[in-house]
Amino acid sequence: MDEMTRLRELRADAPVPDRTALAPGRKRLTDAITGRNRRTRVLRADWRVASLGAVVAITAAALVITQLVDAPAPRATAPATVTGDLDLSSPAAALGRAADYLDRQEAPPEPRADQWIYLRAVSGEPAQPTRKDGKGSGTSVVVDHGDPESWIPYDDKAAENDPGDTDHRTARESYEIAADLPEDPEALLAELRRIFPTGSGPDGPPEAKDEHSFRALSVLLESYPIPPDAQARVYRAMATVGGVEVTDHLIRDASGRQVIAVTRAYDRGDSRRELLIDPVDYSYAGERDVVTRTHEVPGPAGLAPMVYRRGDVLIDIARTRAAVVDTEGQKP
Repeated sequence: MDEMTRLRELRADAPVPDRTALAPGRKRLTDAITGRNRRTRVLRADWRVASLGAVVAITAAALVITQLVDAPAPRATAPATVTGDLDLSSPAAALGRAADYLDRQEAPPEPRADQWIYLRAVSGEPAQPTRKDGKGSGTSVVVDHGDPESWIPYDDKAAENDPGDTDHRTARESYEIAADLPEDPEALLAELRRIFPTGSGPDGPPEAKDEHSFRALSVLLESYPIPPDAQARVYRAMATVGGVEVTDHLIRDASGRQVIAVTRAYDRGDSRRELLIDPVDYSYAGERDVVTRTHEVPGPAGLAPMVYRRGDVLIDIARTRAAVVDTEGQKP
């Protein structure tokens, strides 16, 4: 029996993860998964501004994340046969290996227009800033306990006609965008920057080329489903983006699984975005936002400055299941 067959058998009964899109205020994680909002760009813009208003916005976005509980016990660790073979020495090595694996997979048929996308996710408890005087953040936050499962129509004509969010694409649109991407990494990145334009005005100043590329790639990878050969092209292109790194060890996501973290620091601010990838089948597994430098920010009037510490996790979302189903409410 060859190595890849053994790996597929090890993974045969495990859930398959995939897409989550960010949105201002984190209305609900299930809404974010559909890409119906703009939180990705709003969060990025917030980190660019060293002001009280930015701090409040970041704190609210980080702390009002929907707390979801996934029913089955999470996979605690990747199989030793997989972790022993991983090469996390560089983005080119890690993402190139992922792309090679995906290129060998048979593409399932595109979902029918009348089918639905089933998604399930879990989020971790976000870190709260502390006041420099040690008396707490002084912030009152209500955590919204939302539904851990969602069903999204594959072909959503009403959502396609929504002009309010230039990052939003329906599942069908995202599938077609991915399938049509060129092989050449530079051309692929240019196409995604065109499809997912950079911010302006209320969305913050325009992103630099590399930050824009990483964000556009991330938005697409959060979609489900994506043809495996298209996902392979996306990974190879991601490895060429300036500033992209890969953590040299597996990290634990919000569900307890060990996953690969592909990272890029925001050009302005003191945090980085982490795109999480399953080390077994290289599917999208979630995302994190992590503070990269301990720093103080002004507190509300009359209160001591608030402190964000290096390593604080502000956003921690793990997708634990994604599947195509025939009807809304059906579970795979």
